[in-house]
Amino acid sequence: MTRSEELFEEAKKYIPGGVNSPVRAFGSIGSTPRFIRSGSGGHMTDEDGLEYVDFIGSWGPMLLGHDREEVRESVLDAVSRGLSFGAATEIEVRMARLICEMVPSIEMVRMVNSGTEAVMSAIRVARGFTGRDKIVKFDGCYHGHSDGLLVRAGSGVMTAGAPGSLGVPAGCTADTLTARYNDLANVEALFAENPGQIAAVIVEPVAANMGVVLPEEGFLPGLRELCTEYGALLIFDEVITGFRLGPDGAQGWFGVTPDLTTFGKIIGAGMPVGAYGGRREIMELVAPLGGVYQAGTLSGNPVAMAAGYTQLSLMQKYPEWYEELNAKADRFFTSMQEILTRCGKPYQVSHLGSLGCLFFTAETVRDYDSAKTSDTAAFARYCNFMLNHGVYLAPAQFEAIFLSAAHTEEDLTKFLGLLEEYMK
Repeated sequence: MTRSEELFEEAKKYIPGGVNSPVRAFGSIGSTPRFIRSGSGGHMTDEDGLEYVDFIGSWGPMLLGHDREEVRESVLDAVSRGLSFGAATEIEVRMARLICEMVPSIEMVRMVNSGTEAVMSAIRVARGFTGRDKIVKFDGCYHGHSDGLLVRAGSGVMTAGAPGSLGVPAGCTADTLTARYNDLANVEALFAENPGQIAAVIVEPVAANMGVVLPEEGFLPGLRELCTEYGALLIFDEVITGFRLGPDGAQGWFGVTPDLTTFGKIIGAGMPVGAYGGRREIMELVAPLGGVYQAGTLSGNPVAMAAGYTQLSLMQKYPEWYEELNAKADRFFTSMQEILTRCGKPYQVSHLGSLGCLFFTAETVRDYDSAKTSDTAAFARYCNFMLNHGVYLAPAQFEAIFLSAAHTEEDLTKFLGLLEEYMK
């Protein structure tokens, strides 16, 4: 028995399923989780001493790879002065100013502790601002595990094949309306059927929790127009795309301005952090200025802020790093598709910037239903092959491949060589 297997057996005695987040259990690919000891650059090492090229990057935030020197030094410096104060600190102010500088749609921002909390809070302020209750979300988009949003969600919920979650009262989802991704007519129909009742439309501008599904031309601008026309707010969930596609995320990439934006662990360089922000007139409703209550003892934690501020400052200072990363990723994902074609496989690679996904289906993936045509058993066999040959992928068909600036050409060549070997 390997050390990872021993740890997993021990963990199952004390932690539900042996893991603290469902997708880590590797159940969907019929395998056992690798327990990770350390990470450096684009690599991780498990408790058995086996090394992997890491294409998860803590589910996205490790833009510069693991154990980046500047980030590590900033964390050690912050730790030397204290872990948490529950009081205001200078680094919070610097971080908030940096986010507002990098993302033009954000005039004020509030720090929280996770992407789930950021989304939950953004929806509350949207309801407070509009005086309306209903929310529109899209099938297959995942916005965290708060009660009202576990409706035909993506990520681990989609992988498990569950329509939602036990323990969520019907009343919690009564005001959640679901629409088809990339279907503007469907969204317009919901506005028509619920006149004056929809507070906001929340969307992953690139749906990266049902694989990686790109917005079709006109979809995001159309959402902006519909929200403006019907007096609702447009919320971009950029927990995955924020600061990854570019300094101003997907909204900058596509040239569409949301009213509110949510961020996750990427603003903490992988530490447990989130944030939501938007127009000043909306954010001034948040307590203590306004009547929309939201609080958090650990929000703006100085250690997490130091890590995130360092990473984002580097990306702001060297915007060419985004160009280099996205160019490298484009070559990589294009090569993946070329290998599939050469090997006569009908599968497809969807990608944008440094995000990508290999869908095990011949059907064009444009929404939740088409993504679900993927052959998850075929994905499981492929994923286990890659894992057993030193390439660490998300153990689920409906998750993304994340590239980082730390991945070398040797790392990418290894992946592509294994992919071709397997597909042949």
